[in-house]
Amino acid sequence: MAALYLLAGGASQEAWAVEIVFDDVDALSLVMRRDMGGVLNFATLSRATEFAVIGAAYASGVPAPRPYFEPCEIDGKPAFFMERVPGEAVGRRLVTDPAFAEARKRLPEQLAEALAAIHRVDYRAAGLDALVERPAPGRSAVSVAIERTYRELDSVNEAHPALELALRWLARHEPEREAALTLVHGDFRIGNVLVDEHGLRAVLDWEFSHIGDPDEDVTWPLVRAWRFGQTALEAGGITSRETWLQAYEKASGRRVDRRRIAYLEILGNVKWAVGALMQARRHLSGLEPSIELASLGRLSAEMEFEALRGISAFEATASVR
Repeated sequence: MAALYLLAGGASQEAWAVEIVFDDVDALSLVMRRDMGGVLNFATLSRATEFAVIGAAYASGVPAPRPYFEPCEIDGKPAFFMERVPGEAVGRRLVTDPAFAEARKRLPEQLAEALAAIHRVDYRAAGLDALVERPAPGRSAVSVAIERTYRELDSVNEAHPALELALRWLARHEPEREAALTLVHGDFRIGNVLVDEHGLRAVLDWEFSHIGDPDEDVTWPLVRAWRFGQTALEAGGITSRETWLQAYEKASGRRVDRRRIAYLEILGNVKWAVGALMQARRHLSGLEPSIELASLGRLSAEMEFEALRGISAFEATASVR
């Protein structure tokens, strides 16, 4: 016997809870992750590839849901199944609900340890370098991200001069040094993790995973949109920027260049601004009619402002160095 119902959240992929009962005694709680329609960005993985990445992470000891069965099609849409881990994932609840007050104290260290574990995954041994995007020889991960974001902005077919300016600035100011390539989650933040009253339970939403610069993951929780209104707590609405960076340094054993993080934060705001526009385009094009997707387009203006503010702060700091 099986029960099936749609879980709340998930603007880019569907998530269905599946309860399978065997002989009225044993039960298996799963989540079916299935294509919704369209993609958030041009680097979005297929469900089969995302399944392979989750499997590699789980096998390496990363707190990820256990994958089950093999990827398949459900009602004509690519899908896969994974363990249903109990916990809360809604970002605004996690950063404000008193029920998670103790969890918020533990999360910076727990998230840092999980992220360091992701970056230690042997992606070559797992065969992921043949499945996911990685920079071509001689190209940096940053230049790949900028080029892709340009193409995504062009696909929106709207005038956004602030984003054009920011992308040109990013191309001109790319840092010279880059961290060694690792597996990158690609969307590591509050809202994509499951948390209970004790803290982190699992890392979710691996659809943007790739081989790249680990500092991309370190910076992504600092993007303003992922603070869910707790703007004073720059790292995901749960802690300070420096506390987060120090926690990652301790977990990874790797020093993080703060100025490089400031640059990547600007890039992160631009990427999410374009991502929000692409989500709105899914609605406006008729591909996936959704009030939620339509409303996401409004967020682009906030990210444009944040990117320009970041550029101003970056250049002001440079002038006094």
